[in-house]
Amino acid sequence: MTSHQSTQTMKPATAAKKLGVYLEATPAEFQEGVVSRTELNALQTDPPAWLVELRQNGPHPRPVVAAKLGVSIAGLARGGVTEALTTEQIEALKQESPEWLQKERGTQAEVRKETVRLKEKQAEKAEKAQRAQQQ
Repeated sequence: MTSHQSTQTMKPATAAKKLGVYLEATPAEFQEGVVSRTELNALQTDPPAWLVELRQNGPHPRPVVAAKLGVSIAGLARGGVTEALTTEQIEALKQESPEWLQKERGTQAEVRKETVRLKEKQAEKAEKAQRAQQQ
């Protein structure tokens, strides 16, 4: 008895998200087809020129824009950035350093500090529980 393994495919939007690119900026054939797991792996390991260009210059999707600016996606929205931005536009925003960007970066820094604090607190609790079990 042989088992047939079906090819796992995904929508172009899912593949674009996994590749970290803005779907609307990808070639039409990418947007209109389906992408198999094998094709996705090939795109990641040996990206074609269009993918290299998109990753370098954009336009970038909001999660990438947020990461490059050091803010959250919600922070982007609060700052009025709702569309994809190119690398050039992101660099211009960094140079301008508007008040909203400075505020959101500060907020993001506080969130990161709090996350570290909570992880350390959980680690301490786990360590205490483990010591108590050993006694």
